[in-house]
Amino acid sequence: MDIPGLGTVFEDLDGWYRSEPVHVPALGDRVLNVMVNGYDDDPAKEEFHTAIAAFLDVDDSVLKAAAPAIFDYYQDVVSEATDGTVLVTISNPDEVWAHIHPVEAAVERDSFRDQHVYVTVECNCDWEPEHGLQIVLRDGRAVTKVGPYDGHLTNAAAFNRDDLEGVVYHRLR
Repeated sequence: MDIPGLGTVFEDLDGWYRSEPVHVPALGDRVLNVMVNGYDDDPAKEEFHTAIAAFLDVDDSVLKAAAPAIFDYYQDVVSEATDGTVLVTISNPDEVWAHIHPVEAAVERDSFRDQHVYVTVECNCDWEPEHGLQIVLRDGRAVTKVGPYDGHLTNAAAFNRDDLEGVVYHRLR
């Protein structure tokens, strides 16, 4: 099957579609597989196409704007280190990107809350090897959530709290 923006995709055992590796300019032209979930039964497939095209078209300024929120996540993880072990020292938000390693991207619709299509970038990060980093872009255009990888598309959904609508990073504690 072909999905506009991704080309030929292959269905995996979970029913998701996986693209061949594609260049992602916003991630320094890194090459990633893109997973797509819920595409077959979605009545507005063009919204998936639009989100994919937007994600593959945005430049790194969109992700760099999220650096302060990602730095907050880093600081929370470091403050929670009970044994005093800090895996990496990051002094300011501009340094976080040197410690982030994108793994893959996923595209899916938020069918429970706002109905938008989101692109999630799953990343390993040097400061949190267990939970990694999740970066979520609403409609593939703007970062709307960062934090440990939990699979949720918004903080409002993750915590089932309307007051977190629009919050990019919600502190761990």
